[in-house]
Amino acid sequence: MGVNLRELIPPEARREVELRALSGYVLALDAYNMLYQFLTAIRQPDGTPLMDREGRVTSHLSGLFYRTINLVEEGIKPVYVFDGKPPEMKSREVEERLRRKAEAEARYRRAVEAGEVEEARKYAMMAARLTSDMVEESKELLDAMGMPWVQAPAEGEAQAAYMARKGDAWATGSQDYDSLLFGSPRLVRNLAITGRRKLPGRDQYVEIKPEIIELEPLLSKLGITREQLIAVGILLGTDYNPGGVRGYGPKTALRLVKSLGDPMKVLASVPRGEYDPDYLRKVHEYFLNPPVTDDYKIEFRKPDQDKVREILVERHDFNPERVERALERLAKAYREKLRGRQSRLDMWFG
Repeated sequence: MGVNLRELIPPEARREVELRALSGYVLALDAYNMLYQFLTAIRQPDGTPLMDREGRVTSHLSGLFYRTINLVEEGIKPVYVFDGKPPEMKSREVEERLRRKAEAEARYRRAVEAGEVEEARKYAMMAARLTSDMVEESKELLDAMGMPWVQAPAEGEAQAAYMARKGDAWATGSQDYDSLLFGSPRLVRNLAITGRRKLPGRDQYVEIKPEIIELEPLLSKLGITREQLIAVGILLGTDYNPGGVRGYGPKTALRLVKSLGDPMKVLASVPRGEYDPDYLRKVHEYFLNPPVTDDYKIEFRKPDQDKVREILVERHDFNPERVERALERLAKAYREKLRGRQSRLDMWFG
């Protein structure tokens, strides 16, 4: 789930933009986060994911293919960053996610048997699983589309933030706020769900736009440093200390951090309960110095249309006509927006 900083982000540090406002920028996207959003959102009315004739889930491939084309048509240069081995500190969160998914699957089956379509859809979305086969096939599809991807040694968001700090990307792209703790200068949210979307459980639609959050204006407005922001995040709860420290909400966490100043004093001051202060200091250090790699190359290549057809149409029964139309759009976007173009790494707004 990541850390929830939503309540602490002031209007001065975030703004909604049109998708085309990101034209020319390289965005380092949290691949797992994007794929999970596709698996969750791209479903049939009863919550069943898209599948081929052999029963293999294809929602992630559909989202990855069509959404990536939408992005590059706007001139955006997406680089998908995939998670590596999760740190040992994340084991509890991973186990809890598996437990929640198993519970959601059981509730989904009961809802289907009872004919409760809306309930079935809700629990089916909660039960979405991203398998290693899905990940590998997503990489294969990106290769065929000519899109670059990066394999992180550990957390994808940490790697994406590192790329943004280096200037190899303008921003990270994710729904989670963790990349801000990892030091990304900018975070772009809503890239996987931009457009008209139905509100869960309601016959109502809203228009969702990309949202840019800038780290420095956020820190300046809050009057804290990045190291202190990490301490706030730890008090609220991260993937490495789920649930956070009991009794601390966003405002109380911020007050304590600003009062004590030194993040180490903040973490030492929390009552010895579920998490030992020494462990929390390790979490803080991980956000400052996560495992990352320089072994990557950002290069946009001419799409291999035959390979895309083989993956989507021949292997997974995608509609041939729709894939052909999308491939024409991808080829045009490559010629006009990607081939030989320099990336914009300047500030879009100052």
